[in-house]
Amino acid sequence: MQHEPVKILLVDDDDVDREMVIRGFKQQRIANCITTAENGAEALEILRNNLPPYDKPFIILLDLNMPGMNGFEFLDVLREDPNLKDSIVFVLTTSRADADRAKTYEKNIAGYIVKSDVGPSFANAVKLLECFWTTVTLPV
Repeated sequence: MQHEPVKILLVDDDDVDREMVIRGFKQQRIANCITTAENGAEALEILRNNLPPYDKPFIILLDLNMPGMNGFEFLDVLREDPNLKDSIVFVLTTSRADADRAKTYEKNIAGYIVKSDVGPSFANAVKLLECFWTTVTLPV
């Protein structure tokens, strides 16, 4: 059982998708802190510089196709960083490509969610994430 509320780092360059995920959390009455980043470089800055105070436990929701540092590059850097390598990452993407799915699972992601499969409100993805962090003991 988690003692601290799980924080969410949403890494996605699409304003509409970010807002839909945030709205999905609100609709499910889940009040976890959600911080957003528009690409992998911005997400790493948040995590490495503890902005806002970003202690564990946290879950990263990661889009793959972003300008600057994309999701694949972010995962490469994240998994090489001794302080961040055990981060829990769910990919939240439009890509149905088998190669993308295989490449991300090789980087030890917790799950691969295709945006169009969770519906327009992202409610199914939010329910999955809530079930995950309330059932699984996360690293601290």
